Amino acid sequence: MLYEHDPRGPLGEFLAPLAGYGVTITSFFSPTVTEQYPFEGPFVQPRFHGRHQLNRYADGLEKCIGCELCAWACPADAILVEAASNTPDAQYSPGERFGNVYQINYLRCIFCGFCIEACPTRALTMGHDFELAEYTRETEIYEKKDLLVPLSDGMLAPPHPMAEGLSDGDYYRGAVRGVTQSQVDWVREHRPDDPSLATAEVVSTTSEEAQL
Repeated sequence: MLYEHDPRGPLGEFLAPLAGYGVTITSFFSPTVTEQYPFEGPFVQPRFHGRHQLNRYADGLEKCIGCELCAWACPADAILVEAASNTPDAQYSPGERFGNVYQINYLRCIFCGFCIEACPTRALTMGHDFELAEYTRETEIYEKKDLLVPLSDGMLAPPHPMAEGLSDGDYYRGAVRGVTQSQVDWVREHRPDDPSLATAEVVSTTSEEAQL
């Protein structure tokens, strides 16, 4: 078998390995790019698909209406939704129904994001939390209480009526900016010890404002 002559010559052949070592040596003096996790927080991209969360409207009502479209869209069959009907004494979301049972099995979830694309009310979104390691299989099944975002400052804990003069369509279009006085009065009458009464911030929202 014939071998081509190395055009670098004997000296080139001798110095060739040194060129590779040079890359290694110069990296010693370069700034480190290793993230010191868990001592420093993870740096993920803004559109990173992490753990799911169930969102609320500005007055505290839940956005999930129990339509189950997220469960139908899931290719891994990781979501279970069971809806229940809202009643005048137990209004958890705008409209007729709310998600009474909501489960996500993170042993199956592939974080594809199809569920959040299917959600018609933007009730389900994905955050940046990826620390989902547990010690048992049962704890990898997240219930509604684990997924529902906490009340923000100014919100009123459901159940309570919708804002007066507004329909569920007004909620979906973003007309609700906060809690109304009638909602506060209803919760104070039915649940006078509710801790969210102390932090609820009343915002005037009328049907005329919703039409603007």
